[in-house]
Amino acid sequence: MGFRFTIGRKILIGFSVLIFLVLLAFSLTLITIRKSREINDKITNLYNPSVSALQDMYVLVLQSNTLINNWINTPASSSDKPKLKFLIKFDYPSQRRIIDTLSKGWSQGDRQLCDSIFNDCDRLWVLDRDVMVNLDNVDGYNDASIFLLCQSDVLDNDGVIKVKINTILNNLNNLISIQNEAAHEKRNEMLASFKTLSMAVMLLLIVLPLGGLLIAFLTARTITKPIKFLKNILLSMARGVLPEAQKIESNDEVGEMSVALNSLVDSMKLTTEFAGEVGAGNFESYYQLLSEQDTLGQALLKMRGELRENERVLEAKVIERTEQVVRQKEEIELQNQKLEIVYKHITDSIRYAKRLQDAILPPISFVNRLLPESFILFKPKDIVSGDFYWLFENKNRIYLAAVDCTGHGVPGAFMSIVGNNMLNQIVKENPEINAGQLLDELNIMAGKTINQNADETAVRDGMDMTLCILDTDTKIMDMAGANNSLYHYRNSVLKEYKADKIPIGFVEGNSKHFTNHRIALEKGDTIYLYTDGYADQFGGPKGKKFMVEKFRTFLNTIHPLPLLEQYLKLDSSLESWKGDLEQVDDILVIGFRVN
Repeated sequence: MGFRFTIGRKILIGFSVLIFLVLLAFSLTLITIRKSREINDKITNLYNPSVSALQDMYVLVLQSNTLINNWINTPASSSDKPKLKFLIKFDYPSQRRIIDTLSKGWSQGDRQLCDSIFNDCDRLWVLDRDVMVNLDNVDGYNDASIFLLCQSDVLDNDGVIKVKINTILNNLNNLISIQNEAAHEKRNEMLASFKTLSMAVMLLLIVLPLGGLLIAFLTARTITKPIKFLKNILLSMARGVLPEAQKIESNDEVGEMSVALNSLVDSMKLTTEFAGEVGAGNFESYYQLLSEQDTLGQALLKMRGELRENERVLEAKVIERTEQVVRQKEEIELQNQKLEIVYKHITDSIRYAKRLQDAILPPISFVNRLLPESFILFKPKDIVSGDFYWLFENKNRIYLAAVDCTGHGVPGAFMSIVGNNMLNQIVKENPEINAGQLLDELNIMAGKTINQNADETAVRDGMDMTLCILDTDTKIMDMAGANNSLYHYRNSVLKEYKADKIPIGFVEGNSKHFTNHRIALEKGDTIYLYTDGYADQFGGPKGKKFMVEKFRTFLNTIHPLPLLEQYLKLDSSLESWKGDLEQVDDILVIGFRVN
Protein backbone atom coordinates (compact mmCIF):
# COMPACT_ATOMS: atom_id res chain seq x y z
CA MET A 1 0.00 0.00 0.00
CA GLY A 2 1.34 3.44 -0.97
CA PHE A 3 1.64 6.47 1.21
CA ARG A 4 -1.72 7.81 2.42
CA PHE A 5 -2.10 11.47 3.24
CA THR A 6 -4.60 10.82 6.04
CA ILE A 7 -6.64 13.31 7.99
CA GLY A 8 -4.44 12.80 11.04
CA ARG A 9 -1.33 13.64 9.08
CA LYS A 10 -2.96 16.72 7.56
CA ILE A 11 -4.00 18.01 10.98
CA LEU A 12 -0.65 17.04 12.55
CA ILE A 13 1.36 19.02 10.02
CA GLY A 14 -0.87 22.10 10.33
CA PHE A 15 -0.92 22.17 14.10
CA SER A 16 2.79 21.34 14.34
CA VAL A 17 3.53 24.58 12.52
CA LEU A 18 1.22 26.57 14.83
CA ILE A 19 2.63 24.91 17.95
CA PHE A 20 6.18 25.66 16.78
CA LEU A 21 5.34 29.34 16.35
CA VAL A 22 3.59 29.48 19.75
CA LEU A 23 6.54 27.76 21.46
CA LEU A 24 8.86 30.23 19.75
CA ALA A 25 6.83 33.14 21.17
CA PHE A 26 6.82 31.59 24.66
CA SER A 27 10.56 30.94 24.49
CA LEU A 28 11.31 34.53 23.52
CA THR A 29 9.02 35.77 26.28
CA LEU A 30 10.59 33.54 28.94
CA ILE A 31 14.12 34.52 27.92
CA THR A 32 13.24 38.22 27.99
CA ILE A 33 11.41 37.92 31.34
CA ARG A 34 14.32 36.02 32.89
CA LYS A 35 16.81 38.61 31.67
CA SER A 36 14.56 41.48 32.81
CA ARG A 37 14.13 39.87 36.23
CA GLU A 38 17.89 39.65 36.65
CA ILE A 39 18.28 43.31 35.65
CA ASN A 40 15.41 44.40 37.90
CA ASP A 41 16.85 42.44 40.85
CA LYS A 42 20.19 44.20 40.37
CA ILE A 43 18.49 47.62 40.24
CA THR A 44 16.26 46.85 43.25
CA ASN A 45 18.82 45.07 45.43
CA LEU A 46 22.04 46.93 44.47
CA TYR A 47 21.80 50.25 42.64
CA ASN A 48 18.73 51.78 44.34
CA PRO A 49 19.83 50.74 47.88
CA SER A 50 23.36 51.98 47.04
CA VAL A 51 22.07 55.42 46.00
CA SER A 52 19.89 55.60 49.11
CA ALA A 53 22.75 54.54 51.41
CA LEU A 54 25.18 57.05 49.81
CA GLN A 55 22.58 59.82 50.12
CA ASP A 56 22.15 58.93 53.82
CA MET A 57 25.96 59.14 54.19
CA TYR A 58 25.85 62.54 52.45
CA VAL A 59 23.23 63.77 54.93
CA LEU A 60 25.25 62.34 57.83
CA VAL A 61 28.39 64.28 56.75
CA LEU A 62 26.33 67.48 56.37
CA GLN A 63 24.88 66.89 59.83
CA SER A 64 28.39 66.45 61.28
CA ASN A 65 29.38 69.79 59.70
CA THR A 66 26.39 71.51 61.33
CA LEU A 67 27.10 69.91 64.70
CA ILE A 68 30.84 70.82 64.72
CA ASN A 69 29.91 74.40 63.74
CA ASN A 70 27.46 74.50 66.67
CA TRP A 71 30.22 73.13 68.92
CA ILE A 72 32.43 76.13 67.98
CA ASN A 73 29.61 78.67 68.44
CA THR A 74 28.15 77.25 71.69
CA PRO A 75 30.48 77.49 74.71
CA ALA A 76 27.80 76.25 77.10
CA SER A 77 26.50 72.70 77.20
CA SER A 78 24.17 71.89 74.32
CA SER A 79 22.10 68.91 73.17
CA ASP A 80 23.99 69.05 69.84
CA LYS A 81 27.31 68.07 71.46
CA PRO A 82 26.16 64.57 72.53
CA LYS A 83 24.59 64.20 69.07
CA LEU A 84 27.99 64.72 67.38
CA LYS A 85 29.59 62.12 69.63
CA PHE A 86 26.76 59.69 68.95
CA LEU A 87 27.05 60.32 65.20
CA ILE A 88 30.77 59.52 65.13
CA LYS A 89 30.51 56.52 67.46
CA PHE A 90 27.31 54.84 66.24
CA ASP A 91 25.61 56.42 63.19
CA TYR A 92 28.70 56.51 60.97
CA PRO A 93 29.86 52.90 61.66
CA SER A 94 26.32 51.63 61.05
CA GLN A 95 26.05 53.48 57.72
CA ARG A 96 29.52 52.34 56.72
CA ARG A 97 28.62 48.69 57.28
CA ILE A 98 25.58 49.09 55.01
CA ILE A 99 27.67 50.66 52.23
CA ASP A 100 30.45 48.04 52.66
CA THR A 101 27.89 45.30 52.11
CA LEU A 102 26.43 46.95 49.01
CA SER A 103 29.85 47.85 47.52
CA LYS A 104 30.64 44.16 46.99
CA GLY A 105 28.54 44.38 43.82
CA TRP A 106 30.25 47.57 42.56
CA SER A 107 33.11 47.87 40.07
CA GLN A 108 36.71 48.00 41.27
CA GLY A 109 36.93 51.74 40.61
CA ASP A 110 33.75 52.47 42.56
CA ARG A 111 35.02 50.44 45.52
CA GLN A 112 38.31 52.34 45.49
CA LEU A 113 36.46 55.66 45.47
CA CYS A 114 34.29 54.39 48.34
CA ASP A 115 37.41 53.37 50.33
CA SER A 116 38.85 56.86 49.72
CA ILE A 117 35.65 58.42 51.12
CA PHE A 118 35.81 56.22 54.23
CA ASN A 119 39.48 57.11 54.77
CA ASP A 120 38.63 60.83 54.49
CA CYS A 121 35.75 60.33 56.95
CA ASP A 122 38.08 58.61 59.44
CA ARG A 123 40.51 61.53 59.18
CA LEU A 124 37.59 63.98 59.54
CA TRP A 125 36.46 62.30 62.77
CA VAL A 126 40.02 62.58 64.15
CA LEU A 127 39.98 66.33 63.41
CA ASP A 128 36.49 66.68 64.94
CA ARG A 129 37.60 64.86 68.08
CA ASP A 130 40.58 67.25 68.43
CA VAL A 131 38.17 70.22 68.36
CA MET A 132 35.81 68.44 70.80
CA VAL A 133 38.69 67.74 73.21
CA ASN A 134 40.15 71.28 73.00
CA LEU A 135 36.72 72.91 73.48
CA ASP A 136 35.32 70.40 75.96
CA ASN A 137 34.81 73.04 78.64
CA VAL A 138 34.67 76.82 79.14
CA ASP A 139 38.44 77.04 79.69
CA GLY A 140 39.04 75.97 76.10
CA TYR A 141 36.74 78.69 74.79
CA ASN A 142 38.44 81.29 77.04
CA ASP A 143 41.90 80.33 75.70
CA ALA A 144 42.11 82.58 72.61
CA SER A 145 44.86 80.62 70.90
CA ILE A 146 43.02 77.31 71.18
CA PHE A 147 39.64 78.77 70.26
CA LEU A 148 40.94 80.72 67.23
CA LEU A 149 42.81 77.67 65.94
CA CYS A 150 39.72 75.45 66.24
CA GLN A 151 37.50 78.18 64.77
CA SER A 152 39.83 78.54 61.77
CA ASP A 153 39.87 74.77 61.13
CA VAL A 154 36.07 74.55 61.27
CA LEU A 155 34.68 77.80 59.87
CA ASP A 156 37.27 79.11 57.38
CA ASN A 157 36.81 78.02 53.77
CA ASP A 158 40.45 76.87 53.69
CA GLY A 159 40.20 75.31 57.12
CA VAL A 160 41.32 71.70 57.29
CA ILE A 161 37.92 70.41 58.49
CA LYS A 162 35.96 72.53 55.98
CA VAL A 163 38.21 71.31 53.12
CA LYS A 164 37.93 67.70 54.24
CA ILE A 165 34.11 67.89 54.40
CA ASN A 166 33.91 69.45 50.91
CA THR A 167 36.18 66.70 49.55
CA ILE A 168 33.99 63.97 51.07
CA LEU A 169 30.77 65.58 49.78
CA ASN A 170 32.18 65.95 46.26
CA ASN A 171 33.29 62.31 46.21
CA LEU A 172 29.90 61.19 47.52
CA ASN A 173 28.17 63.20 44.80
CA ASN A 174 30.38 61.56 42.18
CA LEU A 175 29.71 58.09 43.54
CA ILE A 176 25.93 58.74 43.71
CA SER A 177 26.00 59.91 40.09
CA ILE A 178 27.88 56.75 39.07
CA GLN A 179 25.32 54.49 40.79
CA ASN A 180 22.40 56.43 39.28
CA GLU A 181 23.97 56.17 35.82
CA ALA A 182 24.51 52.40 36.26
CA ALA A 183 20.87 51.96 37.26
CA HIS A 184 19.79 54.04 34.25
CA GLU A 185 21.88 51.88 31.91
CA LYS A 186 20.35 48.72 33.31
CA ARG A 187 16.83 50.14 32.85
CA ASN A 188 17.64 51.00 29.24
CA GLU A 189 18.96 47.48 28.72
CA MET A 190 15.73 46.03 30.12
CA LEU A 191 13.62 48.34 27.91
CA ALA A 192 15.62 47.27 24.84
CA SER A 193 14.90 43.61 25.68
CA PHE A 194 11.18 44.33 25.94
CA LYS A 195 11.29 46.26 22.65
CA THR A 196 12.86 43.26 20.89
CA LEU A 197 10.28 40.96 22.45
CA SER A 198 7.48 43.32 21.40
CA MET A 199 8.64 43.26 17.76
CA ALA A 200 8.90 39.46 17.78
CA VAL A 201 5.44 39.09 19.31
CA MET A 202 3.95 41.52 16.77
CA LEU A 203 5.49 39.48 13.95
CA LEU A 204 4.09 36.27 15.40
CA LEU A 205 0.70 37.93 15.84
CA ILE A 206 0.69 38.50 12.10
CA VAL A 207 2.07 35.06 11.13
CA LEU A 208 -0.13 33.00 13.48
CA PRO A 209 -3.51 34.29 12.21
CA LEU A 210 -2.40 33.94 8.58
CA GLY A 211 -1.12 30.41 9.19
CA GLY A 212 -4.31 29.54 11.06
CA LEU A 213 -6.45 30.85 8.19
CA LEU A 214 -4.44 28.84 5.67
CA ILE A 215 -4.75 25.64 7.72
CA ALA A 216 -8.46 26.27 8.23
CA PHE A 217 -8.97 26.76 4.49
CA LEU A 218 -7.16 23.52 3.60
CA THR A 219 -9.00 21.63 6.35
CA ALA A 220 -12.38 22.89 5.15
CA ARG A 221 -11.57 21.92 1.58
CA THR A 222 -10.22 18.40 2.19
CA ILE A 223 -11.90 17.38 5.45
CA THR A 224 -14.80 19.55 6.53
CA LYS A 225 -16.84 19.42 3.33
CA PRO A 226 -17.03 15.57 3.02
CA ILE A 227 -17.52 15.21 6.76
CA LYS A 228 -20.40 17.70 6.60
CA PHE A 229 -21.99 15.50 3.92
CA LEU A 230 -21.68 12.43 6.15
CA LYS A 231 -22.98 14.45 9.10
CA ASN A 232 -26.16 15.28 7.23
CA ILE A 233 -26.70 11.55 6.61
CA LEU A 234 -26.21 10.83 10.33
CA LEU A 235 -28.61 13.65 11.26
CA SER A 236 -31.20 12.09 8.99
CA MET A 237 -30.68 8.78 10.80
CA ALA A 238 -30.99 10.62 14.13
CA ARG A 239 -34.41 11.83 12.97
CA GLY A 240 -35.40 8.23 12.22
CA VAL A 241 -34.84 8.40 8.46
CA LEU A 242 -32.69 5.63 7.00
CA PRO A 243 -31.23 7.02 3.75
CA GLU A 244 -30.11 5.14 0.70
CA ALA A 245 -26.48 4.06 0.55
CA GLN A 246 -24.03 6.82 -0.36
CA LYS A 247 -20.37 6.57 -1.37
CA ILE A 248 -17.57 9.19 -1.27
CA GLU A 249 -14.52 8.66 -3.43
CA SER A 250 -11.59 9.42 -1.12
CA ASN A 251 -8.33 7.70 -0.21
CA ASP A 252 -8.46 8.64 3.43
CA GLU A 253 -10.52 8.07 6.55
CA VAL A 254 -13.48 9.93 5.01
CA GLY A 255 -13.80 7.27 2.30
CA GLU A 256 -13.60 4.54 4.92
CA MET A 257 -16.29 6.33 6.93
CA SER A 258 -18.54 6.29 3.83
CA VAL A 259 -18.20 2.51 3.49
CA ALA A 260 -18.80 2.00 7.21
CA LEU A 261 -21.84 4.29 7.08
CA ASN A 262 -23.44 2.23 4.28
CA SER A 263 -22.94 -0.93 6.34
CA LEU A 264 -24.45 0.83 9.35
CA VAL A 265 -27.54 1.83 7.34
CA ASP A 266 -28.15 -1.79 6.28
CA SER A 267 -27.71 -3.16 9.79
CA MET A 268 -29.94 -0.46 11.27
CA LYS A 269 -32.73 -1.45 8.89
CA LEU A 270 -32.56 -5.09 10.08
CA THR A 271 -32.29 -4.05 13.73
CA THR A 272 -35.21 -1.65 13.37
CA GLU A 273 -37.44 -4.41 12.03
CA PHE A 274 -36.50 -6.76 14.93
CA ALA A 275 -36.93 -4.04 17.58
CA GLY A 276 -40.38 -3.36 16.18
CA GLU A 277 -41.31 -7.01 16.60
CA VAL A 278 -40.03 -7.11 20.20
CA GLY A 279 -41.75 -3.85 21.01
CA ALA A 280 -44.99 -5.35 19.76
CA GLY A 281 -44.55 -8.25 22.19
CA ASN A 282 -43.53 -10.80 19.54
CA PHE A 283 -40.72 -12.43 21.52
CA GLU A 284 -40.53 -15.32 19.03
CA SER A 285 -39.52 -13.17 16.08
CA TYR A 286 -36.40 -14.26 14.22
CA TYR A 287 -33.21 -12.18 14.21
CA GLN A 288 -29.89 -13.12 12.63
CA LEU A 289 -26.79 -11.58 14.26
CA LEU A 290 -24.68 -9.61 11.81
CA SER A 291 -21.53 -11.08 13.36
CA GLU A 292 -20.25 -12.56 16.61
CA GLN A 293 -19.39 -9.02 17.65
CA ASP A 294 -22.90 -7.67 16.96
CA THR A 295 -23.35 -6.17 20.42
CA LEU A 296 -26.61 -4.42 19.58
CA GLY A 297 -28.17 -7.58 18.17
CA GLN A 298 -27.06 -9.62 21.19
CA ALA A 299 -28.52 -6.98 23.47
CA LEU A 300 -31.84 -7.13 21.63
CA LEU A 301 -31.92 -10.92 21.90
CA LYS A 302 -31.15 -10.73 25.60
CA MET A 303 -33.77 -8.02 26.03
CA ARG A 304 -36.35 -10.23 24.46
CA GLY A 305 -35.86 -12.94 27.12
CA GLU A 306 -35.34 -10.69 30.17
CA LEU A 307 -37.77 -7.85 29.59
CA ARG A 308 -40.31 -9.02 32.14
CA GLU A 309 -37.60 -9.92 34.71
CA ASN A 310 -35.97 -6.49 34.30
CA GLU A 311 -39.30 -4.83 34.98
CA ARG A 312 -39.61 -6.72 38.27
CA VAL A 313 -36.03 -5.89 39.26
CA LEU A 314 -36.58 -2.21 38.50
CA GLU A 315 -39.61 -2.09 40.77
CA ALA A 316 -37.58 -3.69 43.59
CA LYS A 317 -34.80 -1.15 43.10
CA VAL A 318 -37.27 1.73 43.29
CA ILE A 319 -38.50 0.47 46.67
CA GLU A 320 -34.91 0.03 47.92
CA ARG A 321 -33.86 3.51 46.77
CA THR A 322 -36.91 5.04 48.42
CA GLU A 323 -35.98 3.42 51.75
CA GLN A 324 -32.38 4.64 51.35
CA VAL A 325 -33.53 8.22 50.73
CA VAL A 326 -35.71 8.07 53.85
CA ARG A 327 -32.75 6.85 55.92
CA GLN A 328 -30.51 9.60 54.54
CA LYS A 329 -33.17 12.20 55.30
CA GLU A 330 -33.37 11.01 58.93
CA GLU A 331 -29.57 11.13 59.24
CA ILE A 332 -29.48 14.67 57.85
CA GLU A 333 -32.18 15.79 60.27
CA LEU A 334 -30.20 14.24 63.16
CA GLN A 335 -27.03 16.09 62.10
CA ASN A 336 -28.98 19.34 61.81
CA GLN A 337 -30.24 18.87 65.37
CA LYS A 338 -26.66 18.35 66.57
CA LEU A 339 -25.50 21.46 64.72
CA GLU A 340 -28.32 23.48 66.26
CA ILE A 341 -27.23 22.33 69.73
CA VAL A 342 -23.59 23.23 69.06
CA TYR A 343 -24.63 26.60 67.61
CA LYS A 344 -26.78 27.30 70.67
CA HIS A 345 -23.89 26.44 73.03
CA ILE A 346 -21.53 28.73 71.13
CA THR A 347 -24.09 31.54 71.00
CA ASP A 348 -24.85 31.16 74.71
CA SER A 349 -21.12 31.36 75.47
CA ILE A 350 -20.76 34.52 73.40
CA ARG A 351 -23.82 36.08 75.07
CA TYR A 352 -22.28 35.28 78.46
CA ALA A 353 -19.06 36.91 77.23
CA LYS A 354 -21.18 39.97 76.36
CA ARG A 355 -22.42 40.07 79.96
CA LEU A 356 -18.80 40.02 81.11
CA GLN A 357 -17.89 42.79 78.66
CA ASP A 358 -20.95 44.86 79.66
CA ALA A 359 -19.79 44.58 83.25
CA ILE A 360 -16.59 46.54 82.48
CA LEU A 361 -18.47 49.35 80.74
CA PRO A 362 -19.47 52.25 82.99
CA PRO A 363 -23.24 52.30 83.74
CA ILE A 364 -25.35 55.07 82.25
CA SER A 365 -26.07 56.54 85.67
CA PHE A 366 -22.31 56.91 86.28
CA VAL A 367 -21.87 58.55 82.87
CA ASN A 368 -24.76 60.96 83.45
CA ARG A 369 -23.43 61.93 86.88
CA LEU A 370 -19.94 62.78 85.60
CA LEU A 371 -20.99 64.11 82.17
CA PRO A 372 -24.60 65.35 82.42
CA GLU A 373 -24.68 66.67 78.85
CA SER A 374 -23.31 63.73 76.86
CA PHE A 375 -24.15 60.80 74.62
CA ILE A 376 -22.49 57.48 73.73
CA LEU A 377 -23.33 55.91 70.35
CA PHE A 378 -22.11 52.32 70.81
CA LYS A 379 -23.01 49.75 68.10
CA PRO A 380 -21.03 46.48 68.21
CA LYS A 381 -20.72 44.63 64.89
CA ASP A 382 -21.26 41.26 66.61
CA ILE A 383 -22.72 40.21 69.95
CA VAL A 384 -19.50 41.30 71.66
CA SER A 385 -17.33 44.22 70.62
CA GLY A 386 -13.67 45.13 70.08
CA ASP A 387 -14.53 48.81 70.79
CA PHE A 388 -15.20 49.96 74.35
CA TYR A 389 -15.49 53.20 76.29
CA TRP A 390 -13.80 53.80 79.65
CA LEU A 391 -14.80 56.31 82.32
CA PHE A 392 -13.03 56.70 85.66
CA GLU A 393 -13.25 59.25 88.49
CA ASN A 394 -10.49 60.11 90.95
CA LYS A 395 -11.20 63.10 93.18
CA ASN A 396 -11.38 66.15 90.89
CA ARG A 397 -10.18 64.25 87.77
CA ILE A 398 -12.44 62.54 85.21
CA TYR A 399 -10.84 60.06 82.81
CA LEU A 400 -12.63 59.31 79.51
CA ALA A 401 -11.44 57.12 76.59
CA ALA A 402 -12.84 55.72 73.31
CA VAL A 403 -10.85 52.56 72.50
CA ASP A 404 -10.68 50.41 69.33
CA CYS A 405 -8.99 47.04 69.95
CA THR A 406 -7.56 44.80 67.24
CA GLY A 407 -10.39 42.92 65.46
CA HIS A 408 -14.01 42.68 66.51
CA GLY A 409 -16.28 39.98 67.91
CA VAL A 410 -14.85 37.56 70.49
CA PRO A 411 -11.12 38.36 69.87
CA GLY A 412 -11.78 42.08 70.14
CA ALA A 413 -13.86 41.58 73.29
CA PHE A 414 -10.99 39.76 75.04
CA MET A 415 -8.70 42.63 74.07
CA SER A 416 -11.18 45.17 75.45
CA ILE A 417 -11.24 43.46 78.86
CA VAL A 418 -7.44 43.39 78.99
CA GLY A 419 -7.27 47.06 77.92
CA ASN A 420 -9.86 48.14 80.53
CA ASN A 421 -7.98 46.38 83.32
CA MET A 422 -4.66 47.94 82.28
CA LEU A 423 -6.19 51.47 82.22
CA ASN A 424 -7.66 50.99 85.71
CA GLN A 425 -4.34 49.68 87.04
CA ILE A 426 -2.30 52.58 85.62
CA VAL A 427 -4.65 55.27 86.97
CA LYS A 428 -4.79 53.70 90.43
CA GLU A 429 -0.99 53.46 90.59
CA ASN A 430 -0.36 56.92 89.04
CA PRO A 431 -3.28 59.22 89.97
CA GLU A 432 -1.49 62.45 88.90
CA ILE A 433 -0.37 61.19 85.48
CA ASN A 434 -1.24 63.24 82.36
CA ALA A 435 -2.85 61.82 79.20
CA GLY A 436 0.37 61.43 77.17
CA GLN A 437 2.16 59.71 80.07
CA LEU A 438 -0.82 57.42 80.62
CA LEU A 439 -0.68 56.26 76.99
CA ASP A 440 3.10 55.74 77.31
CA GLU A 441 2.53 53.49 80.33
CA LEU A 442 -0.31 51.67 78.58
CA ASN A 443 1.85 51.19 75.46
CA ILE A 444 4.67 49.60 77.48
CA MET A 445 2.29 47.42 79.50
CA ALA A 446 0.41 46.28 76.38
CA GLY A 447 3.63 45.48 74.56
CA LYS A 448 4.82 43.32 77.46
CA THR A 449 1.46 41.73 78.30
CA ILE A 450 -0.24 41.19 74.93
CA ASN A 451 2.65 40.78 72.49
CA GLN A 452 5.34 39.32 74.73
CA ASN A 453 5.42 36.01 72.82
CA ALA A 454 4.83 37.41 69.29
CA ASP A 455 7.70 37.11 66.80
CA GLU A 456 8.59 39.88 64.36
CA THR A 457 6.60 38.38 61.47
CA ALA A 458 3.36 37.80 63.42
CA VAL A 459 0.36 40.13 63.35
CA ARG A 460 0.64 42.23 66.52
CA ASP A 461 -2.35 42.96 68.76
CA GLY A 462 -2.99 46.48 69.94
CA MET A 463 -5.40 49.38 70.40
CA ASP A 464 -6.24 52.73 68.79
CA MET A 465 -7.75 55.22 71.22
CA THR A 466 -8.48 58.81 72.27
CA LEU A 467 -7.97 59.64 75.95
CA CYS A 468 -9.10 62.74 77.91
CA ILE A 469 -8.41 63.75 81.52
CA LEU A 470 -10.66 66.57 82.80
CA ASP A 471 -9.80 68.58 85.91
CA THR A 472 -13.18 69.74 87.25
CA ASP A 473 -11.56 72.42 89.45
CA THR A 474 -9.35 74.16 86.85
CA LYS A 475 -11.44 73.30 83.74
CA ILE A 476 -8.21 72.07 82.11
CA MET A 477 -8.36 68.96 79.93
CA ASP A 478 -5.35 66.84 78.93
CA MET A 479 -5.74 64.83 75.69
CA ALA A 480 -3.60 62.25 73.92
CA GLY A 481 -4.42 59.98 71.00
CA ALA A 482 -3.14 56.75 69.47
CA ASN A 483 -4.19 57.00 65.80
CA ASN A 484 -7.58 58.53 66.79
CA SER A 485 -7.94 62.33 67.02
CA LEU A 486 -10.29 64.55 69.06
CA TYR A 487 -12.73 67.22 67.76
CA HIS A 488 -13.26 70.38 69.85
CA TYR A 489 -16.00 72.90 68.97
CA ARG A 490 -16.05 76.36 70.48
CA ASN A 491 -18.41 79.01 69.15
CA SER A 492 -19.09 76.78 66.09
CA VAL A 493 -15.36 76.70 65.24
CA LEU A 494 -13.79 73.24 64.94
CA LYS A 495 -10.30 72.49 66.19
CA GLU A 496 -8.92 69.00 65.63
CA TYR A 497 -6.31 67.72 68.07
CA LYS A 498 -4.25 65.26 66.04
CA ALA A 499 -3.36 61.86 67.42
CA ASP A 500 0.12 60.33 67.27
CA LYS A 501 0.43 57.66 64.57
CA ILE A 502 1.40 55.07 67.14
CA PRO A 503 -0.95 52.17 67.97
CA ILE A 504 -0.95 50.99 71.57
CA GLY A 505 1.08 47.78 71.94
CA PHE A 506 3.08 48.08 68.70
CA VAL A 507 6.05 50.18 69.91
CA GLU A 508 8.09 48.59 72.66
CA GLY A 509 10.18 50.43 75.19
CA ASN A 510 10.45 54.23 75.27
CA SER A 511 11.56 54.82 71.67
CA LYS A 512 8.50 57.00 71.02
CA HIS A 513 6.27 59.01 73.35
CA PHE A 514 2.71 60.20 73.01
CA THR A 515 1.99 63.93 72.77
CA ASN A 516 0.01 65.46 75.63
CA HIS A 517 -2.33 68.26 74.49
CA ARG A 518 -3.51 70.65 77.25
CA ILE A 519 -6.83 72.39 76.54
CA ALA A 520 -8.42 75.18 78.57
CA LEU A 521 -12.14 74.46 78.43
CA GLU A 522 -14.93 77.01 78.43
CA LYS A 523 -18.61 76.67 79.09
CA GLY A 524 -20.46 75.52 75.97
CA ASP A 525 -17.47 73.71 74.42
CA THR A 526 -18.47 70.47 72.69
CA ILE A 527 -16.01 67.54 72.55
CA TYR A 528 -16.16 64.39 70.35
CA LEU A 529 -14.22 61.13 70.71
CA TYR A 530 -14.65 58.35 68.14
CA THR A 531 -13.26 55.15 66.63
CA ASP A 532 -12.96 54.40 62.90
CA GLY A 533 -16.12 52.26 62.60
CA TYR A 534 -18.51 55.12 61.71
CA ALA A 535 -16.32 56.54 58.92
CA ASP A 536 -15.45 53.08 57.53
CA GLN A 537 -19.07 51.94 57.09
CA PHE A 538 -19.99 51.09 53.49
CA GLY A 539 -23.29 52.34 52.12
CA GLY A 540 -24.96 55.08 50.14
CA PRO A 541 -26.10 54.80 46.52
CA LYS A 542 -22.66 53.56 45.34
CA GLY A 543 -21.79 51.29 48.27
CA LYS A 544 -18.75 53.38 49.29
CA LYS A 545 -17.28 54.26 52.71
CA PHE A 546 -18.82 57.11 54.73
CA MET A 547 -15.28 58.60 55.12
CA VAL A 548 -13.81 60.86 57.85
CA GLU A 549 -14.39 64.09 55.90
CA LYS A 550 -18.12 63.37 55.57
CA PHE A 551 -18.26 62.46 59.28
CA ARG A 552 -16.59 65.76 60.22
CA THR A 553 -18.95 67.72 57.93
CA PHE A 554 -21.92 66.03 59.58
CA LEU A 555 -20.62 67.02 63.05
CA ASN A 556 -20.27 70.63 61.83
CA THR A 557 -24.00 70.55 61.10
CA ILE A 558 -25.30 68.93 64.30
CA HIS A 559 -22.87 70.10 67.03
CA PRO A 560 -25.04 73.07 68.21
CA LEU A 561 -28.02 70.74 68.86
CA PRO A 562 -28.83 69.16 72.23
CA LEU A 563 -26.73 66.05 72.86
CA LEU A 564 -29.69 63.63 72.76
CA GLU A 565 -30.79 65.02 69.39
CA GLN A 566 -27.21 64.66 68.13
CA TYR A 567 -27.23 61.03 69.20
CA LEU A 568 -30.48 60.33 67.33
CA LYS A 569 -29.26 62.07 64.17
CA LEU A 570 -25.93 60.20 64.19
CA ASP A 571 -27.73 56.88 64.64
CA SER A 572 -30.40 57.52 61.97
CA SER A 573 -27.84 58.88 59.49
CA LEU A 574 -25.70 55.76 59.92
CA GLU A 575 -28.64 53.39 59.46
CA SER A 576 -29.81 55.31 56.39
CA TRP A 577 -26.32 55.22 54.90
CA LYS A 578 -25.81 51.52 55.63
CA GLY A 579 -29.16 50.45 54.20
CA ASP A 580 -29.23 46.68 53.60
CA LEU A 581 -25.43 46.31 53.74
CA GLU A 582 -23.70 44.54 56.60
CA GLN A 583 -22.06 46.55 59.38
CA VAL A 584 -18.31 46.22 58.75
CA ASP A 585 -16.85 47.17 62.16
CA ASP A 586 -17.71 48.10 65.73
CA ILE A 587 -18.91 51.73 66.00
CA LEU A 588 -18.29 54.12 68.91
CA VAL A 589 -18.87 57.90 69.04
CA ILE A 590 -18.81 59.87 72.34
CA GLY A 591 -19.87 63.50 72.65
CA PHE A 592 -20.14 65.78 75.69
CA ARG A 593 -20.63 69.48 76.36
CA VAL A 594 -18.89 71.49 79.08
CA ASN A 595 -21.47 72.95 81.50
